[in-house]
Formats: sequence, structure tokens, C-alpha cells
Amino acid sequence: MKIFLIIFLFITSSCSFDDKSGIWTSDKEIVKKDNQFQDFETLYSSKEGFKEIIKINKNFKFNISPPVNNLVWNDIFYNETNNFDNFEYKNKNKILLKSKKLSNKITNEYILQQEDKIILSDEKGDIIIFSLNEKKVISKFNFYKKKIKNVKKNLNIIIEKNIIFVSDNIGYLYAYDFKNKKILWAKNLKVPFRSNLKIYNNILIAAHQNNDLHFFNKTNGEIIKLIPTEENIVKNEFINNLAISENNLFYLNTYGSLYSINMNNLNIEWFLNLNESLDLNSSNLFYGSEIVIKNNKLLVSSNQFFYILDLLSGSIIKKKNFTSLIKPQILNDYAFLITKNKLLICIDLKSANMIYSYDINKKILEFLDVKKKKINFKYLFIINNEIFLILDNSFIVKLNLSGSIREITKLPSKAASSLIFTNKSLKFLTRSNRLIVLN
Repeated sequence: MKIFLIIFLFITSSCSFDDKSGIWTSDKEIVKKDNQFQDFETLYSSKEGFKEIIKINKNFKFNISPPVNNLVWNDIFYNETNNFDNFEYKNKNKILLKSKKLSNKITNEYILQQEDKIILSDEKGDIIIFSLNEKKVISKFNFYKKKIKNVKKNLNIIIEKNIIFVSDNIGYLYAYDFKNKKILWAKNLKVPFRSNLKIYNNILIAAHQNNDLHFFNKTNGEIIKLIPTEENIVKNEFINNLAISENNLFYLNTYGSLYSINMNNLNIEWFLNLNESLDLNSSNLFYGSEIVIKNNKLLVSSNQFFYILDLLSGSIIKKKNFTSLIKPQILNDYAFLITKNKLLICIDLKSANMIYSYDINKKILEFLDVKKKKINFKYLFIINNEIFLILDNSFIVKLNLSGSIREITKLPSKAASSLIFTNKSLKFLTRSNRLIVLN
């Protein structure tokens, strides 16, 4: 069935900043990362076509909504659309809380918050609940039996009320009530899961490494429906990505195909292949960014292009010859992103025209009045109506919405986890697995 689906798809789809500070990445390190898939050069070759610098019109004014005081973070990508809000943050960079070590194992990347509870997991499979009010770990839970205790676990988590839904890299899926400390149900599909999780009404949604999309009854874990999609023989670094907008699920798989599924009847409404390589081999490697949705528009990157799509029809509103390095963000009708060749770009989504395009690497050099190396970016947030660029070494570049740097600061400790903004504060785990809360 998958072979026929693939054939059909291609027929129809179209601080201190000296050398020791750590802000700079050496050329030797960059080469090493770029060459990790050198054996696949014939399958994939990316070329960044867009290099133009566009200055913002002096009379341009952003029409934006005020920052929000976010209270929860129960999805690894923040919410069902994967798009961050304009977060309110006190921005004093002062430590309100620094916990004891929360785990002796390597922790998974994402942390979540439900009420005053911070939820995290580690490679042992422990789910750790830390109380901000009590300032201590209040419970730990491990689902796994002794025979697989030494297997490293990568847990995908989403929270709804007091229930943690978990899928893993072994093939297990389960629901854990962390308030009552009990397993509600568990399933073993025996194929590693490879996607984030989403919840729609009574349906839990996940995809595994063979790109099959599953819909589960979240009450008992029973399979409601399975939609098979194209399987990649060679497993790349891209992770299947899910997003929801109103009554539709959007699924981008590792083959580069984007599906829209009606959640009322679980039928495919449209699909589009974004892997535009001339090599149509099923082992062709696809690289992309997470889907981001707002105002009936969907933003997504492929190997070589950035797309603005219409949610309802899947039609391409605009196709740009650059790709997004990290997940873009939509603020009202404006999209902000950083390309692979380090351009900071702002796009007006109403007209699909660029508001500006700046060499952010060069801007940082000019701001610091130094000549150094390239910089690696990890996150882009809109905080207090400003752009916060988080570097992989925990420096923060703060810019106004027009793209001018206001200041560059550094987190008091290097972040080893994702960053979450809740209750006007910033939270993350350090490399020593201590929770830091900044106001």
C-alpha cells in the first residue's frame, strides 16, 4: 500500500566577549557538523540562494498585540499550533530559584509546566515532578521493567490536566496520572515513536519512525485509526512534526510530505511533498523545521525553500529560496526567522513581502566592535515586544522588532534544556540538571 501511495504522491503533489567567552564557534567545529552526512552528498545538496540585505522602511510601524502572561507550558512546542506567544517577562536576569540536582542521568531536552509543577524526564525513563512552591522533587516515576532498564529512553511528553501522556523510542505509549501516581493504560506498538504528541478532544496523536500516523483513544489507548505514509529507508535527523489548527491536524513526515487531516472524520483533505530533490529515491534525506501556524497560514521549511501555505487548500502563497535555521515565530501578521546563512528576516504575512533582511552575524560583530567567527542560534522568541535570539551557549541577543540590537547578555548558567516562559519568569535546566528560575 505504501508503494502505491508514494507513486500517487509524486504524480499529484507539487557579557565578556573575548576568545574564552564561548560565544563564538570555531570553523573546525562547523566543518565537523556539516560533514556528518558526507556519504549522502549525491542524495542531498543544499544551496542557499537568497543573500539579499533589505533595510526596513523608516516609516514602517508594527501593529502588534501586547505581551501575555503565560501560566502553563504543557506541550513541548508550547501549544497546538507550535507558535510561541509574545511573552511577558520581567527581564531582570536575577535568579529566583536554583534547585538541587534533579537527576543523575542525562535529561531529555524539553521541560514542561502544569500549575506549580515542573515536569521533566531522563534517559533512564524517570518522569520527575518538581514543585515550585515546595522547591523540591515531590515524585519520580519509572514505567520500565528491569529487562530494558539499561536502554536509553527518549520520552515524548504532553500534559492534559493531571495526566502525562508519553511515547518513547522503544515503542511504548502510556498515560500516567501524576497526582494520583498511577498508570491509566499502556500499549506497546514495538516500533519506536518519532514525533511530538498532540491532543484533540478525546484523541491522542502520534507518529512512529516508519511514518505511520496513529490516532488513539486517550482514555484507554485503543487505536482509532492508522494512516500509513511514505517510509524513509535511511533515518535522518528530522523528527516527524504535528500541529493542530481548529479542526485540522497537519503532519510533516521525514519523507518531506505535508498532510492536512480533518479531525472530525480523520480523512486526508490534502497533501503536498516538499522534498524537491531530483532524486526521488525513498531513501532521500529530508530536512525541515517544525510547522508553525497562525491566522490560517502555515509556515514550514524544506531542504532548500521556505513556504507560506494556505491552511484550507494547501496552496502555496509564497515560496522563498531560503530555509529556516530554527523554528520561526509569528507575531500577529509578521513572521520572524533566521536562515541557514544567518539572515534575520521579517515577512509581512498579509502581502508575503519581506519587511527586512539583515545579516545577523554581521550585526552582532558590529555591535561588539570585534572580528570573530560564526555564531550558532538555538531559539527565537518574542518577549515584551522584542526579539530574543538565544544562542547555543546561552548568550541572549535582544533586538527591537525592526531588527536593531539593543543589548547582548548572558544567562547566569548555561541552559541544557529548552527554555519556557511562565508567570513572567524564565525556566530551564542547567548542565548539572538544576532548575533555574529567572525573573
